[in-house]
Amino acid sequence: MPIAGGKPAASWGAIVAGAFVAIGASFILLALGAGLGFASISPWSDQGVSPTTFTVVTAIWLIVTQWVSAALGGYIAGRLRVRWIGTHAHEVFFRDTAHGLVTWAVATVAIAVVIGASTSAGISGAARAAASAAAAGTPKAANAMTPAATPPAADYELDRLFRPQGAAGDPSHAAASRAQATDIAVNAVATGNLSAPDRTYLTSLVASDTGVSPSEAQQRVDDFISSAKDRAEQLRAAADEARRAAAEASTYLALSLLVGAFIASVSAALGGRLRDEHP
Repeated sequence: MPIAGGKPAASWGAIVAGAFVAIGASFILLALGAGLGFASISPWSDQGVSPTTFTVVTAIWLIVTQWVSAALGGYIAGRLRVRWIGTHAHEVFFRDTAHGLVTWAVATVAIAVVIGASTSAGISGAARAAASAAAAGTPKAANAMTPAATPPAADYELDRLFRPQGAAGDPSHAAASRAQATDIAVNAVATGNLSAPDRTYLTSLVASDTGVSPSEAQQRVDDFISSAKDRAEQLRAAADEARRAAAEASTYLALSLLVGAFIASVSAALGGRLRDEHP
């Protein structure tokens, strides 16, 4: 909205400059945080920080990044804005804080657009790669495209179930048996129990393919189904933990953004006051 003399109340040059400073500071701090984070983790169990500590430190670093970048961007916008001659001090204070808030908003939206575009490109590339591999007949790629259809049993459990007593049998027949065992395990996990016909069939299948006694085959089947159920429970627990972590991260991110908006506004007011005191 124009003011007396036809001069606009918003100094968009200062706002854009402050937003670029905030974006640049954010990328620098994020790169520094990524470097420190990679240096603190290790594939060895007795080295590096724990996953919980790494998550907490990452959240704190993201909050600090938001606050520092918002303070820099708001301060630059306040110092570079056009002086308002003959404007009441209260109005000047409001416009300075508004400049900081708008600077923070522009920088936040720009970063969100960049991150969103990068994420979308990554997901699209992974989906295309998975689709190409599935079209070429790669079973694992097909499973990757349909996570819900992924069997709850690991390959090692299937190996234990069909481990032959003597020499290995026909590979094609073994593959078919493993596929049937996987289907039965998936159904048992989905329904909560293994039906008597499925148990009898799977026991006979294991005994026939491995050459073990019926009692040992039944024990293998019981162990296999129990392992599949345990693995499914672990996956559910991990998914629930990820859900809670995502909810907490969203809450912390929202709070940090609100505080960042406040810091940008205060920094812009401080920069504007210094600008007016030293014309």
